[in-house]
Amino acid sequence: MKEAYFTAATLRERAVEMLRDCRARTGIRFLPGQSALLVIDMQGYFLDRRSPAYIPAAPAIVRNVRALMDGFLARSRPIILTRHLDDGEGGGLMHAWWGTALTRDDPGSEIISELSDPAAIVMEKSQYDAFYGTELEAVLQAAGVRQVVITGVMTHLCCETTARSAFVRGYAVFLPIDGCAAPAERMHRATLTSASHGFAVPVLAETLLAALGGGGHANR
Repeated sequence: MKEAYFTAATLRERAVEMLRDCRARTGIRFLPGQSALLVIDMQGYFLDRRSPAYIPAAPAIVRNVRALMDGFLARSRPIILTRHLDDGEGGGLMHAWWGTALTRDDPGSEIISELSDPAAIVMEKSQYDAFYGTELEAVLQAAGVRQVVITGVMTHLCCETTARSAFVRGYAVFLPIDGCAAPAERMHRATLTSASHGFAVPVLAETLLAALGGGGHANR
């Protein structure tokens, strides 16, 4: 069942509580000058209340994602916004699994206006993994990126799959607890548990923003 486990009023408190349950990683430090921000699938399809794919917790993270974008922009670091489209041949089993496809002409396929930015790269993808069938790795390599911060939706699907894929490619991965959302809290927490054990560092958005030099303001 879907639930608004994050709201604007409870986001920070809940994220702090979730962070306490994650395995601490002290040997991997966030290095802004070597990092890129990935904003995964923040499209109307997932954020519009009228959509069948609406994620009730997702609106609460928009402010933090925007703040992180501003922080990366202030540092002149790469920002990649992914746009999920699975109506083509590259969609593979996505249509069979979900019984529907997100098409290019669907207004819900567009990135939400709050996060649209001409300085960001918009990259279309057809699978959970943002590296699969895209130019993402080439873009990161060209910019000298060694770390990625992964935000967006859904925590347990596209965010987690992309995080695992980034890890096996040698990128240090940071996963803002209050910068991602899933349909239900149990799904969000499941990713945090597995990620902190083996392939990503869960953090608060405000921690990353402090390292970036205060380029934005996380939800408090």
